[in-house]
Amino acid sequence: MTYQVILPAAGQGKRMGAGKNKLLLELNGIPVLIHTLRVFEQDEACSNIIVAIHPQDEAEFKALFTKYNVAKAIRLVPGGKERQDSIYNALRTVEIDGVILVHDAARPFISQEHINSLTKMAEETGAAILGVPVKDTIKKVIDGVVVETVERSSLWAVQTPQAFRISLLTEAYERAEKDYFLGTDDASLVERLGHPVSVVEGDYDNIKLTTPEDLYFAEAILEKRKRLDQGKK
Repeated sequence: MTYQVILPAAGQGKRMGAGKNKLLLELNGIPVLIHTLRVFEQDEACSNIIVAIHPQDEAEFKALFTKYNVAKAIRLVPGGKERQDSIYNALRTVEIDGVILVHDAARPFISQEHINSLTKMAEETGAAILGVPVKDTIKKVIDGVVVETVERSSLWAVQTPQAFRISLLTEAYERAEKDYFLGTDDASLVERLGHPVSVVEGDYDNIKLTTPEDLYFAEAILEKRKRLDQGKK
């Protein structure tokens, strides 16, 4: 089956401290945004890529698409004040039903295998997210004092993509706008409708590049993948 994908890319990435959109930072000489786009460009099942951008980045983004020969059509839409606003702007441009993915453009290491599993699950259930079991002990802390050690076996760290039936996600966004509700992710908006959200287990390489330290992990992941590719030859 085919799917569409929304990539929110309008954030300023202040925690990265780069002085520019963090998606323009390079890994192995290639911008983060291009790493992410290539995953979806190379997937025949991806029928449409919608990128929510800050207007000041439009010219530079378009230049990158040309430089790196991004052949698949990309629709650019204006981002909003919040990530949720950017995604809603993009969602409003989608005219047909089906499955749509929302993926952080700053997660360049999503695998094709997990996209396939997630899309299939969303087609069956209407809503599915990627996640990984939490490895660390989690404690609830108030005013610098531990008040509870949280039982870990049921805790998952949520990633993207998150996948939904388009009509369901649209309904969730319309309700959130009506209620002035700002969620932590797309799934939280769907959960408010009472619709169950399925979880597909991802992997720990699917990191989001948020702080300068994350770039070191990203380089290590690229090096690991390079060694694995060489081992297959």
